[in-house]
Amino acid sequence: MIVGAVIVAALVALLQLDFARSGRTSPLTLTVTAVSAYLQVAASAVVNGVRGGITNVARTPGLASDNARLRAENDALRARNDELQERLAEAPAAHELANAQLAHPNGIAATVIGYDPEATTHVLTIGAGARDGVSRDDGVVTGDGVVGRIVDVGPFSSTVLLVTDPTSKLPAVVQHGRWWAIAVGTSTRLKLQYISQDAKLKVGDRVVTGEGRSFHAGVLIGRIIQVEPEPAGALDQTAIVQPAVDLSALSRVLVLPQKLPQR
Repeated sequence: MIVGAVIVAALVALLQLDFARSGRTSPLTLTVTAVSAYLQVAASAVVNGVRGGITNVARTPGLASDNARLRAENDALRARNDELQERLAEAPAAHELANAQLAHPNGIAATVIGYDPEATTHVLTIGAGARDGVSRDDGVVTGDGVVGRIVDVGPFSSTVLLVTDPTSKLPAVVQHGRWWAIAVGTSTRLKLQYISQDAKLKVGDRVVTGEGRSFHAGVLIGRIIQVEPEPAGALDQTAIVQPAVDLSALSRVLVLPQKLPQR
């Protein structure tokens, strides 16, 4: 067996010598080189893995701290974004209120704090009351036009009857031609009643308040969207009016006091 090993070794040596003389690389050399390189790569990977594991363990407290800081910053940014979104949503209402205050400098600004949850009446609650100078029958507007009138007053809040409520009645004027009428709520819109048959009404005509207990003349109520046909011989005619104010999306209003608040 030893003799066989010696013979094999001698043959290998002769082959190596023969390849060396011819200037070629023997298969054995190529194999040994490849195996050696593989072992070096494997050893390097193991060493680097161990070293990286030690580094990660050492950095774990710092990573936890960084993650906590990033989460806190993310929460702060989210809260700030929510705040900015709310301000953006409130901007149109604030703009309308500013326009209303320009037209009515003595008006009392108020925030809408509630609607009738059962929708049995078309009313809303505002966060201004007797202590702010609000009185029963005061008119309520936005920059777009008429909202309604005050029907109940508490120390810190008041109830507004919307112009669309069936119990709401306002003196009204069709601006084109100055035709007088009474604007009565229909739950969703208003109906102009008792308009002279001589009035040449058109869809799109502006309808404003007449001088009355809650409003001075000229505050926009809405526009005519339909002129209703009347039976032959009728003494008057009627028309349907779309309110100028979106009464389902109110957030701020202006109360028009009949008496100026005490200074």
